[in-house]
Amino acid sequence: QQKDVGGRLGDDRPKKLNKSLNVLLIGSDTREGDNAEYAVPGMSGARSDTAILLHLSPNRDQAVGISFPRDSMVKIPACKKDGGGTVPARFGMLNTAFAFAGPTCTWKMLESLTGIHIDHFVQVDFSGFKRMVDALGGVEICVDKPVHDPRAELYLKAGKQTVKGDQALGYVRARYSLGNGSDLERIERQQKFMAAVADKATDSVLSDPAKTYKFLKAATKSMTTDDDLDLSAMRKLADGLKGMSAGQVRFVTVPVERYAPDPNRVQWNDELAKPLFEAVRHDNDLPAEPAKPAGTGQAPLRPKDVQVTVVDAGAEDALVERVVKQLGKRGYRVARKVEKAAEEPESRLRYAESAEAQASALARDVSDALLTVDSGVPDGVRLVIGSNGVRLAPPPISKIGGGVRAGKKLCG
Repeated sequence: QQKDVGGRLGDDRPKKLNKSLNVLLIGSDTREGDNAEYAVPGMSGARSDTAILLHLSPNRDQAVGISFPRDSMVKIPACKKDGGGTVPARFGMLNTAFAFAGPTCTWKMLESLTGIHIDHFVQVDFSGFKRMVDALGGVEICVDKPVHDPRAELYLKAGKQTVKGDQALGYVRARYSLGNGSDLERIERQQKFMAAVADKATDSVLSDPAKTYKFLKAATKSMTTDDDLDLSAMRKLADGLKGMSAGQVRFVTVPVERYAPDPNRVQWNDELAKPLFEAVRHDNDLPAEPAKPAGTGQAPLRPKDVQVTVVDAGAEDALVERVVKQLGKRGYRVARKVEKAAEEPESRLRYAESAEAQASALARDVSDALLTVDSGVPDGVRLVIGSNGVRLAPPPISKIGGGVRAGKKLCG
């Protein structure tokens, strides 16, 4: 399916500076047509939980995908709707641009925010995603532990495996059974999946015209594009990518920071985002990850390296239960049994001297609990929740640099 973009992007667009190609990839959760099996009572229309700008260098020998968190609070321009009329400019979540005025509004918004000229868009729904994965013969992933998630219809064994169809779709969409439940964590998982797709495509599909045609034919069955990106144009593009290796494909996330009015939202970190956008506009190398301050020593421990015992010292039961659940989701090794203790007015992180690194790691997530060395704590860390309660900081915010690069061994 093709969409006539017409004059919906307006005249005030970023200039195209070189022969690079920038394609906006949009994941749609429409429940219409072939996607009726995913219908949810009371939910209509379509939303976009995934927005990636794929930059292909002029020589088609490098590719960078920039992910834009759907929960980003941004300026959305006035947009023309498909059925006529205009949606006024506003400030809101990034994915509402698609919900109110479709893919061309997302296109127009990202051009105005990044200053990058976008050449095409590709919108893929659930069925299209499954067809593409199946046309590749499945994609290899790895998970640390078994997953049993009826909500996402996702059932995986631990370790390395190849997923197709509904299991592949469930893997990239799941929020509560994998990771910490945040949109940023899900983006990282989607990037790893796309890196695995790039591995498969560059290794066995792009070099074989018959396989390339089969893949593109499967993809276009449930795909919407601008009217200049038809099957013939896609085949020409794929032919130009034959010489690209997986290691030349990289995925990053636009740098963000916490949005103060709502901890469940983020805003872009302009200081870090602008150099990224400039690099893409001019087809330059991406800015390096900010250097660590001198004298930082060893890297902080990861949550899975921290043993936590939660102690209820006068807090509300619901709060204690929520903290235990959230720490577990973030990967901390939380003792199953919550201990009881005499009421304390302030929450504390009590730890033995030998567990200072563990306490410091946990303090990143529980910043309002006082750090206290306690010789009575044999090992690990005790999170004592007093009558003043405790708040968990939002999940860590990603910065530019690093990201996910295809061609690397993502599974152990």
